[in-house]
Formats: sequence, structure tokens, C-alpha cells
Amino acid sequence: MFLMVLTVLWQVFTRYVLENPSSYTEELARYLMIWVGVLGAAYVSGQNSHISIDYFINKSSDNTQLMIKKIIIYIIIFFVFCAFILGGLRLVYITYLLGQFSPALQIPLSLVYFVVPVSGLLIIFYKVSDLINYCK
Repeated sequence: MFLMVLTVLWQVFTRYVLENPSSYTEELARYLMIWVGVLGAAYVSGQNSHISIDYFINKSSDNTQLMIKKIIIYIIIFFVFCAFILGGLRLVYITYLLGQFSPALQIPLSLVYFVVPVSGLLIIFYKVSDLINYCK
């Protein structure tokens, strides 16, 4: 996040003070925002601070609440494995094979997309940790 703010400040400085805008800062800020957003989703998942509808769960008994929470964790793990891990690795692999590079930075786009499977691994780690805590 700090690096993204510095990048945008540099862009503003070069555009309005030096009157010679930097060519790579907008693209770098965009890619950093993607990384912050996707890794932020993993962080929120680890803190159990994500949006949830828990009205019916709170009305249930303790045993039912625990069972529902475990089922939800299994569903999340399955979805994240399919979408983030398998889909993300496929996305990284395809962009690597196609040799796609970003226009200004000239970095492989597979590096930009690599955040998806990394975030998926973090989410699965957090959810398995939650599952272990519920089983105690």
C-alpha cells in the first residue's frame, strides 16, 4: 500500500511539477492495487472479518452453529481451491505460455496474475486453521 501511494505521488509530481509525466507509474499503481485487493481479501478471510449473513446461524443451538460453520468452511475451501488455485495457476500458465508482457513496465503478466493462487493458498491456510480450531 505504501509503495502504491509513493508511486501515485511520484506520478503527480512528475506530471504537474516537472511537466514530464512518468510512463510507468500508472501501470505500476494499477498492478499494486490488484495485489493489495486480492491479498487484502485473503487477510480479511484470515481475520474472519468478511461479510456474512449470520442471522439464522445465531438463532441455532451451539452444536448446529458449529456444524454449519464447518460446512461453510468446507465449501469455501472447495471454491477457493477450484477458482483461486486451479483457475489462478491456469491463468498464470496461459499468460506465461503466450509470453504476455505489460506495455509500460515490460514485466510478464504472469507475475501480476500470480497473486491469485498465492491468495488462494493463504485463504485455504486460514480456513484449515479455523477448521482445526473448531474441532478442538
